[in-house]
Amino acid sequence: MAVRATAPLRPGDAMAVVAASSAVADAERLHQGVSLLESWGLRCRPHSAVGRHWGYLAGRDEQRLADLLPETPVSLLACARGGWGAARLLERDIPWQPGWLLGFSDVTALLWGRLAAGFDGGVHGPLLTTLASEPEWSQKRLRRLLFGEALQDLQGEGLGGGIASGPLLVANLTVASHLLGSPWIPSLDGAILILEDVGEAPYRIDRMLTHWRLCGALHRLAGLGFGSFSACEDDRPDQQSFTLKQVLEERTADLNIPRVMDLPVGHQSGNAALPLGRQARLDGDRGQLSLLS
Repeated sequence: MAVRATAPLRPGDAMAVVAASSAVADAERLHQGVSLLESWGLRCRPHSAVGRHWGYLAGRDEQRLADLLPETPVSLLACARGGWGAARLLERDIPWQPGWLLGFSDVTALLWGRLAAGFDGGVHGPLLTTLASEPEWSQKRLRRLLFGEALQDLQGEGLGGGIASGPLLVANLTVASHLLGSPWIPSLDGAILILEDVGEAPYRIDRMLTHWRLCGALHRLAGLGFGSFSACEDDRPDQQSFTLKQVLEERTADLNIPRVMDLPVGHQSGNAALPLGRQARLDGDRGQLSLLS
C-alpha cells in the first residue's frame, strides 16, 4: 500500500464539486459547505451538481464520472453527498489523478478504489452537505489535514488488545462489505481499520461482520476501531435481540488485536477527518487512535 504522499493544499488551489452518488436536493447546505472551503482560500470550479438526477442518482454514470475527471486538474475533489451510486463508477476503471478526494459514507467506494489503485490523498471526512453543520473542532481538523498540519489523537473507548501500527483504512461497513472480493479493496494485511455505519439493525451488522470473518478479512488486520453506528439499535421492545455493542464486541473478541469503540467518526455530528493509507497507531488499552505520518 506504499503511495506517494499528496502535497498539502495552499490558498488559491482549485477544487471541484463531485456528485457521485445520490441526487443532490439541498442546494443551501451544499453552498454552505463550498463557502466554508472557499473561506480557506480554495477556488471552487463551476458545477452542475444540484438538481441533476437520473432516477435516484445524481445523473447518469457518465455524468457522475465526469465530476471525478475535471477537464482542468484540481487539487481537491469534494463530494457533495452520500446515498448510493459511487461503486457503479468503479466499473469504468477510473483514470485517477493526483490530489485530494474528500467524503465518507457511500464515497467509501471511491476512497478505497482510489487507494487500491495506488493513489494517496483520500480523506474520510465531512461531505459538502454536512461540512457546515460540523462542530468547529471538526472543521478545523479537516483544514489542518488538507493544509498539512499535525492532527490531534482521537479518543474512544478501549477494549484492550495492546497497541498496533499500520496503514489506516476508514470505511462505511455496508459499502466496504460490498467491495470484498473485488479489485477495488486496498490491502487489509496489517491495517488499522475504522468502521462506521448508519441505519443498520444489529442482526444486519452481525451478518456483515460474519461475512468479513468467513472470507478471512478481519483476521488480516493489525487493529480495529468502530466509529458511530447511528440509528443501529433494535428499538422494538418486544423483539429478542442483541445490542449493537454486544454484536461488535462478540464478533471481534477472538481476533486478539487492539480494538477501540466510539471513535468520533461517522454519521453523527463530529465526523473527524482521517487520511487513508497513512501510518496510524491504535491503542486498545487507552482507546486512542494516532496518526504517525
